[in-house]
Amino acid sequence: MWVLHVDLDQFLAAVEVLRRPELRGRPVVVGGDGNPGRPRQVVATASYEARVHGVHSGMPLGIARRKCPECVFLPADKPAYEAASAEVMDALRASAADPPLVVEVWGWDEAFVGAVTDDPEALAARLKAAVLERTSLSCAIGIGETRLLAKTATGFAKPGGIAKLTRAQWIATMGAEPVTRIWGIGERTAARLAEAGVETVEQLARADHEDLARRFGPTIGPHLRILGLGGDTSPLVDEPWVAKSRSREETFTRDLTDPAAIAGQVARLAREVTQSVVAEGRTVTHVAVKVRTPSFFTRSKISKLPEPTTDAATVAAKALEVFQRFDPPRAVRLLGVRVMLDAPTGSR
Repeated sequence: MWVLHVDLDQFLAAVEVLRRPELRGRPVVVGGDGNPGRPRQVVATASYEARVHGVHSGMPLGIARRKCPECVFLPADKPAYEAASAEVMDALRASAADPPLVVEVWGWDEAFVGAVTDDPEALAARLKAAVLERTSLSCAIGIGETRLLAKTATGFAKPGGIAKLTRAQWIATMGAEPVTRIWGIGERTAARLAEAGVETVEQLARADHEDLARRFGPTIGPHLRILGLGGDTSPLVDEPWVAKSRSREETFTRDLTDPAAIAGQVARLAREVTQSVVAEGRTVTHVAVKVRTPSFFTRSKISKLPEPTTDAATVAAKALEVFQRFDPPRAVRLLGVRVMLDAPTGSR
């Protein structure tokens, strides 16, 4: 079976341009309430025309405006993006194939498609055409024998192209790259791998799995080596995408310095995020708190609840307990509360 990774190009900005055709070809930025004059809001998506000027996701809107004064700034519109995403996934599932395609949704703008075919490039071209015809949205498609190979290939395909990366090509293509080029390996894991003398993809592929198991544990350690070899072949699951967590965070216009005010905001965020997930029939199993100081130093801590709950007060109390595990910050720029969720009612 081939795995195809479908990744929509500049998704949020593209949806906005479809709604406002007069913006086509202009630099568009989506983020926050769309007001770059309001401090501490960030770019969610920038169109390719904006990216040419150095604007990118995560950048403060004010900086984006300085880099590209002619940018059009728009507020994020979650319902519109959800509706557009659903149309894309329906287009993928409706594509004629024998046997039918397996579509594993990973979010608004990406999905993995599993297919038995002798010509995956032709299938990718058909999928691109189907998505474009139904939604007027462009996508890039990566092809591989695993999710990792396919997703990595998409990086070579964007924007709007098709690329293929096989196991036989993996080391020749990616072997000299740092391990952080592997989907799922971040800076912290890379630092720990470096302690074991592993810095490149090829070194990870050739690493001693027993040593990795000692350093990272019996599950994560060997899995890291599998990533170094191009990923595993676990089957795709064609089920509706269900978020495993939900978060609520806020960047404050002015830094918070009063401990009571900080604690109050943590509790508020916990209650709000709990109420939003309970309304969807979900229960909370873990609570995490994120703290960012004015210097942008960011830390997160998490704790498991004694038992799953739908009670906002219980989640707020656990969030405050987790927050107390931080060294008391003198000032806080951003606070966030993330809850891990049990499966939704009726999904089991």
